[in-house]
Amino acid sequence: MIEERDSHNFIEQIIVDDLAAGFSSDKLRFRFPPEPNGYLHIGHAASICLNFGLGEMYNAPVNLRFDDTNPAKEEQEYVDAIKNDIQWLGFQWATECYSSDYFQQLYDWAIQLIKDGKAYVDGQSADVMASQKGTPSTPGVAGPFRGASVDENLALFARMKAGEFEQGSYVLRAKIDMASPNMLMRDPILYRIVKRAHHRTGNDWCIYPMYDWTHGESDYIEQISHSLCTLEFKMHRELYDWFLDQLYDPALLRPKQREFARRNLSYTVMSKRKLLELVEGKTVTGWDDPRMPTISGLRRRGYTPDSIRKFSDLSGISKRDSVTDVSLLEYCIREDLNKSATRVMAVLDPVKLVITNYPSGKTEMLEAENNPEDPNSGTHELPFSGELYIEREDFKEDAGNKFFRLTLGNEVRLKSAYIIKGESVVKDASGNITEIHCTADLESRSGSGTEASTRKVKGTLHWVSIQHAIKAEVREYDRLFLDEAPDSHEEKSFMQFINPESLKVIKEAYMEPFLKDASLSDKFQFQRLGYFTLDKDSTSENLVFNKTVGLRDSWAKQNPAPSPQANQPKPQNNQGGGLPQGQRSALNEIQKIAKKYTNLSGEKLAGARADIAKLAEEVSYEELEPLFQTAAKKVGTRIGAMIALSVLLNKGQDRNSEIEAFISAGLADENEELVNEAKGIKN
Repeated sequence: MIEERDSHNFIEQIIVDDLAAGFSSDKLRFRFPPEPNGYLHIGHAASICLNFGLGEMYNAPVNLRFDDTNPAKEEQEYVDAIKNDIQWLGFQWATECYSSDYFQQLYDWAIQLIKDGKAYVDGQSADVMASQKGTPSTPGVAGPFRGASVDENLALFARMKAGEFEQGSYVLRAKIDMASPNMLMRDPILYRIVKRAHHRTGNDWCIYPMYDWTHGESDYIEQISHSLCTLEFKMHRELYDWFLDQLYDPALLRPKQREFARRNLSYTVMSKRKLLELVEGKTVTGWDDPRMPTISGLRRRGYTPDSIRKFSDLSGISKRDSVTDVSLLEYCIREDLNKSATRVMAVLDPVKLVITNYPSGKTEMLEAENNPEDPNSGTHELPFSGELYIEREDFKEDAGNKFFRLTLGNEVRLKSAYIIKGESVVKDASGNITEIHCTADLESRSGSGTEASTRKVKGTLHWVSIQHAIKAEVREYDRLFLDEAPDSHEEKSFMQFINPESLKVIKEAYMEPFLKDASLSDKFQFQRLGYFTLDKDSTSENLVFNKTVGLRDSWAKQNPAPSPQANQPKPQNNQGGGLPQGQRSALNEIQKIAKKYTNLSGEKLAGARADIAKLAEEVSYEELEPLFQTAAKKVGTRIGAMIALSVLLNKGQDRNSEIEAFISAGLADENEELVNEAKGIKN
């Protein structure tokens, strides 16, 4: 049964219109057609989620077809990795197909084109053929091979297939129109000679079909109803249709090609060629390096399938190319892990803390909550003793009144344990602090029910018991590039923008013993530090944890959205009935950004959306609701309100009739971006 939805992206609308025009839903068939010449990246996730999502929506089959027409660049390793990535994302294909399965059929059809006078063998060099094609403003000219007879072409093509010619000496071209305004229609190449073994067909062939010839005909063979590809193939649609015109049998389904914008991500590159350069040049450790935008790299870093699918959903399907800010991807994984990650304690830069009044040699087992966001997550035991490690930056001998961590003479709480007070320090000969001595209020243990346990202090620190801690390696990852668009500079290589601090390795971090049994699928929040996952390099003797993402966007500090009161404490009692000043400022900034929203594109649009989502964290529902009545012509403000509403709903805001009415109005709007934001909430 087809799932009914209130709104559709433009690709979904095409299908809805086709069904309304009489196309039978049982003929719907989609495909995801990767070339096995590299690993899939976050951009491919858009196509995966779109095609397989349509399959789920309409209960229609989705083929996984490998367009394996270039043996010089394709490997079985890539095939296996692609299959693994798709299944990890939670999708399953109906049929596993390969364009190489159709090599004989494609060859037979090429023979038919030659017999029909619509293809010929050309023995000129690539440079000469290119010069004969002309320019977009001047027509091309026919080469000397264009007028050869059918018999001559059949003989030459047979000799090409038999391996009689050297690589690059001959090609088979379609005979279309050398004066076409579409340069792709000026006698494109159908076959070239490549004397390389194919990863599936071995040495059976030494001529290989070109992508444009193969792709549409493979769709036709598989009876794909809607062939969805990215915008760079829009100019190829005319050629796609011309090839089908030559072979189409009215008794069979004719595929329809439609295009959508590819997904680009800030602070990275998405070209397989450039990603391969990073791998081969040892800039990264491999395709699954956690700094790579590949699905396998994101998985190794600790990203979840749900976070990537959510990111694809929030990013939407568009008709124009744009750049999505990486902060949106990071937001999606934070939201997901906040709900599911087990809270643990780890110290990355340790300094010893001695509780001088804690009984010598005593160990007690405390109870630590696994996840406060999940009441069913349970607890685990946490050993406590009189000698601990805390983070070095969590102590200062002398600090101002804005330092809410441990200082001499001041109190803080140890998470899940006691309130302590700094008393003295021990230093080495160089003046470095080697130990911090403190006393504990032994009546203040968290959860003990004593009056002292309810005392409030300004700071809470994480810690580990030295006696019980396990040592591990921690890899802290940052963005691989320092530039938002590293491959957009005409006169500079993208390699010039590599971030030299993209990986920091901590060899001796200390963690609570609960982590010794961690598995690769586990996700953890190291309290106050960020989200982490176990790396595949781990052994039982040497655990390695990768940092997935911090608890908040540290990059936002480089270009903070103005919010003058945002860091001031909010009043405990709002007697005047108004909202805290910090919240009013956040909403004002959202409105300022939103007013210009519809005039933005590309990186600026993605940045504006990320800024609104960040500011929305400080806005209450009571404050936001009046914006639901914004006039229809103020589309930008309504988009800003919709983005902010999405954040509030993700934080647990209950839906009500006003929210449902606002979402419904957004879904019915003519503005595509407002519709996409509303659709993201509705789903």
